[in-house]
Amino acid sequence: MIIMLCQDIIKILEEQSPREYALGWDNVGLLVGRRDKEVKKILLAVDATVEVCNKAINENVDMIITHHPMIFSGLKRINGDTAVGEKILSLIEAGIVCYAMHTNFDTKGGMAKLAANKLDLVNQEVLEETCEGEGIGQIGFLEEPVTVKELGVKVKEQFDLNNVMIYGDIQQKVDRIGICPGSGKSVIDVAINKNVQCLITGDIGHHDGIDAVDDGLIIIDATHYGIEKIFMKYMYDYLTNLKIDAKILMADVGVPFVVV
Repeated sequence: MIIMLCQDIIKILEEQSPREYALGWDNVGLLVGRRDKEVKKILLAVDATVEVCNKAINENVDMIITHHPMIFSGLKRINGDTAVGEKILSLIEAGIVCYAMHTNFDTKGGMAKLAANKLDLVNQEVLEETCEGEGIGQIGFLEEPVTVKELGVKVKEQFDLNNVMIYGDIQQKVDRIGICPGSGKSVIDVAINKNVQCLITGDIGHHDGIDAVDDGLIIIDATHYGIEKIFMKYMYDYLTNLKIDAKILMADVGVPFVVV
């Protein structure tokens, strides 16, 4: 049996999604724990929530790999008075390391490419280039135009969603599609300037949606988690195909809200 250390797993992850591809405001990499930690069991998750951390502790996981960083901004103290502090302490006490691959995975790992492929988009290009021909989001074409309603149904089916929100005319036919998994407010203007007809993303507010429609862009809000949960299955397959000597689990905790 080959002993895998945290630093060995990190090397594999950063060959695929180098840290230098992360955006300047991001916080990726090893956020909690020691690089020389022996890793026999890995838990994949979108977010290091309390539920995910407890699952890791209860199932004797050695390493959590998340998409979103558990620590985004600077911390002046680490104690049990805050949720973040409590999670950090609980992981350290359990000897669990936590690693995040966020916008470096979006950019170089290909979150948007994965999502675009699930929708069978062809002739793809980067929506917003951020580094050496790579970037955030993808633009592509459907094989033939469909109504926005039909596209919304396909998004629900392909990403296993209960619902999506559509801003714009659901009977309009579209074929030039943009997709930006996660929060895509910042790429609305880019999508408009690149003649995207419909942008599929998440975290769209009331004014974002109606303003985009006024500017000629239809938006399908599939929620932030709704699209980005594909991170777990992709990383599971990626690490499994490399035949790393560690058990890999996925923590699909579901969309963090309920529509009633």
